[in-house]
Amino acid sequence: MEQSLISLERMRTFVRIAERGNLAAVARETGAGQSTITRHLRELEDALAVSLLTRTTRRTALTDEGTRYYAHCVHILSLVEQASQEMRETRQATAGTVRISCTGALGVLHVGPLIYAFQDQNPGIRLDFGLTDERVDLVRDGVDIAIRLGPLSDCAMKLRSLGASQRVLVASPEWLGRNGPIRRPEDLRDLEGVRMSRVHGSERLVLRSPKGRNHVVPFHGRLIVDHGLAARDAFLAGRGYGPAHRWLVEDCLRDGRLEHVLPDYMLPPVSLSMLIAPERTNLTRVRLCVDFLADRLSQVAGISR
Repeated sequence: MEQSLISLERMRTFVRIAERGNLAAVARETGAGQSTITRHLRELEDALAVSLLTRTTRRTALTDEGTRYYAHCVHILSLVEQASQEMRETRQATAGTVRISCTGALGVLHVGPLIYAFQDQNPGIRLDFGLTDERVDLVRDGVDIAIRLGPLSDCAMKLRSLGASQRVLVASPEWLGRNGPIRRPEDLRDLEGVRMSRVHGSERLVLRSPKGRNHVVPFHGRLIVDHGLAARDAFLAGRGYGPAHRWLVEDCLRDGRLEHVLPDYMLPPVSLSMLIAPERTNLTRVRLCVDFLADRLSQVAGISR
């Protein structure tokens, strides 16, 4: 293989031909002669010793080898552009846009205020802040950072653990007055709960006693909600009891609007993680945002390392 003939210029020419499907169109777009475009393609194929395209008088199509090589070329050219972009941004390393996705309730109550503080420190950075309890595809949706609760399967993403989100069992004083006293997990069996939809295993509670024994209690209720803030409102309205992330209800527990149910029993915590698109980790503005949010979120009540 003649390595000197495999250049970025020839890769770019090949990618343009693959995407346009026409050598003449590429020649017009680049301002190069069609003979130059044809020569670049021929030299690349000679260097690789494979045919990348099949050509007829009417159309150009990728071969199997061409399809695989196209994917590699797109990735390589993207990395080259990223490296060049980072160098161009050296003088304005803290300028540009960072796109963040976060679960709704945590975003509203805690991440939003942190974002304001981050922008105060970095006025040149524009933040695009999206709230959703659905799992986003960082690459497809163009998201730089995603903050997520629960187990993750995005093995291709760069993962940064933020710790564990502690959960507590809560209810309003009024509801407890109507349904108490509650002294043992078994006392919960016939009581009305507020359930979260799309939460695996939400039809039961696992409570660990002070002696380390797990108690499994059926958990049911007529009200099912799909957002943490809706669950919080339902607890405050006396619609039932239920598990809640401590950061979701800490202020309500502090001022007495909600109370702990079985405070000596523990619920399993939920992992809190940050996913970063791997091709964005080298951007200074993304790194700054990641480090800032990771540090400040670890200080939120109910999130433990």
